[in-house]
Amino acid sequence: MSQNEAEVIIAGHICLDIIPTIYDKQSGMDALLVPGKLVDIGPAVISTGGAVSNTGIALHRLGSRVNLMGKIGKDQFGEAILTVLRQHGSALVDGMIVSPNEHSSYSIVISPPHLDRTFLHSTGANDTYSAGDLNPEQLKGARLFHFGYPPLMRRMYENDGNELALLLKMVKDSGLTVSLDLAKPDPKSDAGKANWRAIFAKVLPYVDVFLPSFEEILYMLHREHYDQLLQEAPSGDLLPFASGALLSEISEELLEMGAAIVGLKLGEHGLYVRTTSDHSRLMAMGFCAPAHEHLGNWTNSELITSCYKVDVVGTTGAGDCTIAGFLLGLMRGLTLEDSLHTAVGVGACNVEQADATSGIPDGSEVWRRISGGWVKREMKLHLNNWSFNEHGVWIGPHHKS
Repeated sequence: MSQNEAEVIIAGHICLDIIPTIYDKQSGMDALLVPGKLVDIGPAVISTGGAVSNTGIALHRLGSRVNLMGKIGKDQFGEAILTVLRQHGSALVDGMIVSPNEHSSYSIVISPPHLDRTFLHSTGANDTYSAGDLNPEQLKGARLFHFGYPPLMRRMYENDGNELALLLKMVKDSGLTVSLDLAKPDPKSDAGKANWRAIFAKVLPYVDVFLPSFEEILYMLHREHYDQLLQEAPSGDLLPFASGALLSEISEELLEMGAAIVGLKLGEHGLYVRTTSDHSRLMAMGFCAPAHEHLGNWTNSELITSCYKVDVVGTTGAGDCTIAGFLLGLMRGLTLEDSLHTAVGVGACNVEQADATSGIPDGSEVWRRISGGWVKREMKLHLNNWSFNEHGVWIGPHHKS
């Protein structure tokens, strides 16, 4: 496959993950990080991480023709990233940007048994990713452009997102459908202190499908509310607070800023989607705009679906794979309801394996499981004035209103 044969380009953040095996006897972080101490650990797992790798490889495994467009340095970590990606498909790396003067991004993932993971992360070449790194020729033949994790890419969030807006406008002007995903920044970092409301106001007019997580967007749009809820949630899990009313409020703001479709990832609770009531905005989505016969279905909708029941082995990359499923539904011309089912179906396949993408099958297998009566989990969020419909989704008060 040459670059021009790709139907979808996945751009943005990519890194090399180095994950040492830590034995059970080293139960706590305090036992590991002792100055001067030699700690016996096992072999390291080397994998790629970030939106480019996770969403891109998931879409590739689902059967899409994918081109990856992350930025790496001309160094050993960069070579390792390319080697891992080529194992999934040699043509996947045709669009990768290799900068001789940069170092590649990497994470050391410290994951002791029975404890949450700690990430030591270097953003590397992701920080210099710019609109100038994108060659318009590379867009030819593609239908959809997905960009992931701008909060982990300095040029993308500084100056109120000027560079990100320039990049996405260039893609939009080429006729492609644009989707955007986020990552939650360290609150103490420059990204954590950026004016994200101003960034979204500048960027979202060029974004057709906006797919952040509930926690990310609450932090970026309503920091005081986020901090307040954090005090009420000792575990740090804010998802139980994702009420129907709060989801409606957030999505309304994002639609007003210019997005056509807003999806909010809700972790184990599923996926919420709200769409514009403006027919012309949906039709202006580019090559993956809903087909004419489905335009009414995609217009002015507010839906939530819960997750499918599976045995959870690991949640690495679950959000990125859920996005891959939703984008697959959009590219294949499915209804909004079927795109939601596909999204959480792919997310469910992801969590059946410990890593980010090896659980993802061909899209036909996901649809076979769905049509075969795959059972969903009980909805546990507070959805006052919502109703459950015959398509297996919850309908919000703003749906077709």
